[in-house]
Amino acid sequence: MNESTESATGLRCWVEVEISALRDNADAIRRRTSAGLMAVVKANGYGHGTAHVVRALTGRVAMFGVANVREAREVRAVCATTPIFILGAALPCERAEIVSEGFVPAVSSAAEAAAFGPIALHLAIDTGMGRMGVWKDDAVATAREILALPGVTLAGVCTHLSCADSDAAFTAGQLAAFRPLVAEISALAPSPLVVHVENSAATLAFPDSAADLTRCGLALYGVSPIGEFQPLFRPALAWKTRVLLVREMAAGRGISYGRTFVTDRPTRVATLGAGYADGYPRQLSGNGADVIIRGVRCPVIGRVTMDQIMVNVTGVPAEPGDEAVLLGSGITASELADKAGTIPWDILTGIGQRVARIAV
Repeated sequence: MNESTESATGLRCWVEVEISALRDNADAIRRRTSAGLMAVVKANGYGHGTAHVVRALTGRVAMFGVANVREAREVRAVCATTPIFILGAALPCERAEIVSEGFVPAVSSAAEAAAFGPIALHLAIDTGMGRMGVWKDDAVATAREILALPGVTLAGVCTHLSCADSDAAFTAGQLAAFRPLVAEISALAPSPLVVHVENSAATLAFPDSAADLTRCGLALYGVSPIGEFQPLFRPALAWKTRVLLVREMAAGRGISYGRTFVTDRPTRVATLGAGYADGYPRQLSGNGADVIIRGVRCPVIGRVTMDQIMVNVTGVPAEPGDEAVLLGSGITASELADKAGTIPWDILTGIGQRVARIAV
């Protein structure tokens, strides 16, 4: 990575976000399809820091996507011009603010649309995700009801694909079900609708099925949800901590809680300033995770604790204060996810709030 625009001096645990990688990934997505891009920046910009991501992409994307009103406020504080779409259902107490601030909500029924009052909104259609949206069989009738509401503008329609990264046949079925509904609803609407359906995986696997916008999250941050497309992207995040202590341990010494690791020979052990409170998964304990110190992969040993982890630095001239790379420099989010028994989204969004974010 390039030299940081902010200093990591004195930090115990931090994330470096490469701004040029975010922009390059957005360009790669746009080359994949002719659709516009809704940059999904929920969950603190997938752990990268909302402000850093929004600043990097303002003027390059058609819309920002967030999970809730609080996140919408965070984006609006950085960017006053790009529309902000709220991906999740709104609480009743949030509706007035959504209207007054001009955020764009998704609704699942005519009753929900009516409860907002005067607003431009999108109708979510459930084609198989089962999380929100009007069921596909009732979508056209619901759209008619919304179009008849005074002061409410039906500005768009959308659906969400449940397994675009794992089940091509089911995804194709969702897309096939959605297309005629869009055509019917568009014929009823007095003005063109904004249509969006594809997430990162679908944008990569079904680029010709993109509508007006793609809603991309993971790929935007440089991690492909489908492995064969990873060469198109560049991870934008490096997660680092520091060596706090280095100790020479004799054979037979237990490391961390539960003595799940016991040295079988003299071992040089470094204690690092990150743990599961920082988002480093406890599930990595004993599962072959590494960190990189002085360019060398060093195994994590013993259980991950709340604030610290221990690594084997035998043969590595590690010293207190050295950087240790938790994620980056060849250690990918997918690798950590596989070893922790989870998914890359969980690794990135799980990076804790006390971890500093630095733009580079």
